[in-house]
Amino acid sequence: MWLLCALAAPLLFQSLASLRGGFRYLGFFRRELSREPADFAPRASVFVPCRGVEQGLRENLSALFRQDYPAYELVFVVDDAGDPALGVVEAARQDSAHGAGVTSRVVVAGRARDCGQKVHNLRAAVRGAGRACEVFVFVDTDARARRDWLRSLVAPLADERAGAATGYRWFVPSPRGGLSSHLRAVWNASIASALGENARRNFCWGGSTAIRRATFDRLNILGEWRGALSDDYAVTRALQRAALPIAFVPACLVASHDDCSARELFEFTTRQLKITRTYAPRLWLVVLVSNLVFCAGFYGALALAAARALRGESFALPLALAASVFLIGATKAALRLRAVNLVLAREGSRVGGVARLAQLTLWTVTGALFLWNAAAASFSRRITWRGITYEMKSPTRTRVVRRGEAPSRRG
Repeated sequence: MWLLCALAAPLLFQSLASLRGGFRYLGFFRRELSREPADFAPRASVFVPCRGVEQGLRENLSALFRQDYPAYELVFVVDDAGDPALGVVEAARQDSAHGAGVTSRVVVAGRARDCGQKVHNLRAAVRGAGRACEVFVFVDTDARARRDWLRSLVAPLADERAGAATGYRWFVPSPRGGLSSHLRAVWNASIASALGENARRNFCWGGSTAIRRATFDRLNILGEWRGALSDDYAVTRALQRAALPIAFVPACLVASHDDCSARELFEFTTRQLKITRTYAPRLWLVVLVSNLVFCAGFYGALALAAARALRGESFALPLALAASVFLIGATKAALRLRAVNLVLAREGSRVGGVARLAQLTLWTVTGALFLWNAAAASFSRRITWRGITYEMKSPTRTRVVRRGEAPSRRG
């Protein structure tokens, strides 16, 4: 009991701080979504690194051809000319009635040797960008962009003091998505809510980021990518060193329609924490400690309440602590859902039904999952990403351990 009392104060403080962040998150979404974006739409190059076929790929790529933007090019980049993704790219070209302002081309980058394949692909593609391009935009193939995505993402760069603008993903499990898919969506939601009004504390997500070409060149991002595995962490670190703000654009929260198995869930979540430990060790430590406090306090209170009840002793205090933490956390999740639905409802992806219930309850499980991920990251820096196994020696040193086939998941 004395240990539980010692954990109660930090656990409640952590929970209340999170709840306060939930109110701020909702308020930020409401303010930003009510504003008209700046009328700033210079010619943009949109870089789309591809490897293999994933669920919803054709729909995701087709959406990129239908952006409400005056002039932009789509640059699809692969490491191998035989990549099956290129067939989907061609199909998306054919079934998308895009206007004269959109052009597209394919870059074959070849195999990476001393960095992440995605980073290698982006470096090759950026080097070939046309001189007329003023803005670089990076998007992942699991993102389904709305028609206003590109215009909204580029708009904050009207302020030349801005370093970059970013969106983020929100996993939308299918009706047949199982527990693993919903757990991944809830796990990812906690990271989505880390972005907000404080542009100095935001980070770039490589699946939806825009940066002025002049800023990209001034910060020597191509040099920052040399030897790196994570494209977005490298860009974030460069912007932070230059004290340049990163604007989070709620309108660019994009749906990712994808399901996963239990193996894929653990592989994805642990990979993110291994990358975090390599590029942002302080953040990794915060994740480890905060989730250790949560699991010890919340699950410890439940276990103590159950044990005391079985012995016929009073269990009101530990049960009250667990119930308080749950109610605070569920309220935070509800606030986050209200904010996110302001965006997703525009494309018919509103979170409701089973997905809503999962968001309100499964955060208790993802706390334990975060702890597992953070602990696993302390023992290994080896990950498998898109069929390729890497070992991260440092933020600027990556070793390609083994190459496999490009993944192929149709659905």
